[in-house]
Amino acid sequence: MSRTTHAPPWLALGGYAATRLIGLAALFTVAAATGKDGLHRLMGRWDAVWYARIAEHGYGYQVTLPRGDVHADLAFFPLFPALERAVSAALPVDAATAGLLVSWTASLAAAWGIYEVGARVAGERAGVVLAVLWGVYPTAFVQSMAYTETLFTALAAWSILAVLRGRWILAGALCVLAGLTRPTAAALIAAIGITALVTVVREIRAARADVAIRTPRADVTARTARTARADATAPAGVGPGAEPAPEPGPAPEPGLARRLGPVIVGALLAPLGWLAYIVYVGVRQGSATAYFDVQAAWGNSIDGGVALARFIAGLPWPAALGLCAALALLGWLLALCVRQRQPLPLLVYTGAVVAVSLVGAAYFGSRPRLMMPAFGLLLPPAVALTRLRPRTAVPVLVVLAVGSGVYGAFTLLGSGPP
Repeated sequence: MSRTTHAPPWLALGGYAATRLIGLAALFTVAAATGKDGLHRLMGRWDAVWYARIAEHGYGYQVTLPRGDVHADLAFFPLFPALERAVSAALPVDAATAGLLVSWTASLAAAWGIYEVGARVAGERAGVVLAVLWGVYPTAFVQSMAYTETLFTALAAWSILAVLRGRWILAGALCVLAGLTRPTAAALIAAIGITALVTVVREIRAARADVAIRTPRADVTARTARTARADATAPAGVGPGAEPAPEPGPAPEPGLARRLGPVIVGALLAPLGWLAYIVYVGVRQGSATAYFDVQAAWGNSIDGGVALARFIAGLPWPAALGLCAALALLGWLLALCVRQRQPLPLLVYTGAVVAVSLVGAAYFGSRPRLMMPAFGLLLPPAVALTRLRPRTAVPVLVVLAVGSGVYGAFTLLGSGPP
């Protein structure tokens, strides 16, 4: 199923940019009609405020809520605010505006990487549609905010592409950066690690099989003859059938170590960024579990899906039924990804992002946003759309873009966080 492509990504990037422009147009239109500040919603609320504060003042700020919960800025990984700080130092903009520039630039890099992965797996048309579908995801409005989703997705997509191309050290280095961006990097680390393990086992088995094939039958006959001669000339006290010292067999294939070296190095590199920040928080707070304690104070502890089940159980039955249908659709998409025989790193990454998004106790409204980096979920519908004629597929994508934009506008201008 794997295919390579050298076509320029302009169509994918143009289509993706068009979806985001539609989303921004919808936001500013609704904001003007309701007398609200659309730009402020993109860079001046919720997580964007925390990132800008870290960029300007470093770590160390926390808020104690009326009920006693403590929200500390150590919950936020450092790469995005570091880029905000760098951009605001290089350009005459504040950290919040710099966050928008970083996010928008990263969104194009993400769309390009998604296109490249889709094109390699299912062909160029599927790659273009995949990038556009990512731009019309229901919570795609977050891609226009000063949030980390676009930066993380860009690093993840290009890291997975590097694995597919056999460039393991580059994949590991990109994963280091992803691990400094979001905790969801655990999914990318798992994808690289599992794929590396499978690759090493496969290569070792192939090398052993090759050695066995290269052992000529004549060598066996020659060893038998040498054993017979040794029996005939054996000194006293040495019985017949004693074998002479074994001769070394065929040497292992010299290229095996060269092939496996980058795989192992890339897999060992992958978790270093994520681990470095976890260790930093632990040392700063004086506790090995400090980062997880900080997340738990934000209500983001891992509970295996208990919070999700309780949330569904507390809904009116029509809403609960609708949510269960949405989860069933998610499971069906995952099954289609398996049936589509997506490459192992993409499949593991997609499944792990979904799992991490569902097993935590986070605010339920944020879960679709947390799943947005799992662009592999969109590959089955992307392939399906490529089977349609352009005069049918394009209007479908336009309708999806308008729907996503309007939904995003009303969500952003509402009271709750995305």
